[in-house]
Amino acid sequence: MPNPLEAVWNTLKTTIDNINEPPTPLHIIEAGDCWTYLTMVEEFLRYEEIGLNTTTDDEVREMLTDILKTCESQKKELNEFMVKEGIPLPDVTSPKPKSSSKDIPLGVKLTDEEIANGVAFKLVVCLQACGKGQADSIRNDVGMMWLGFYLEWVTVGKVLKTLMIKRGWIKVPPYYYPPGSPQQ
Repeated sequence: MPNPLEAVWNTLKTTIDNINEPPTPLHIIEAGDCWTYLTMVEEFLRYEEIGLNTTTDDEVREMLTDILKTCESQKKELNEFMVKEGIPLPDVTSPKPKSSSKDIPLGVKLTDEEIANGVAFKLVVCLQACGKGQADSIRNDVGMMWLGFYLEWVTVGKVLKTLMIKRGWIKVPPYYYPPGSPQQ
């Protein structure tokens, strides 16, 4: 079984060994992963803005604000990287204006549970995209960038899951009992 610490050490060693060499150009899949992920993060930002305009719950608002900061940080890092590498930036949706939760009709307004589950879904998609980007990357700097994004989402996910469990909002699939096992 591979040792995770050994893998991290080998990556760091390779990075240090290649520190004086100019990085190779990105391959098309690395560039595409960056473009796709930046588009996803921008759309995630719009969802968080909608959630902030909708919720009146302080814990949900705090969670959305923290995720907004994570998305903004990743967006900035990826924007700078893409500009430096010559990757065209995607055309994205404009930021949502701030509005009052009281101005949104009840039938249209997202509930706090819907907001949290929407965030959870988007979080899973971002985690998958980071894993794919990391697996596709040849350059160590690109792989480390994806790993950093992934670890940020893991931290966000822990906070989100704790809130969702506390509020009873987590969606749990039916339990699986294999044929022949005693029913519980």
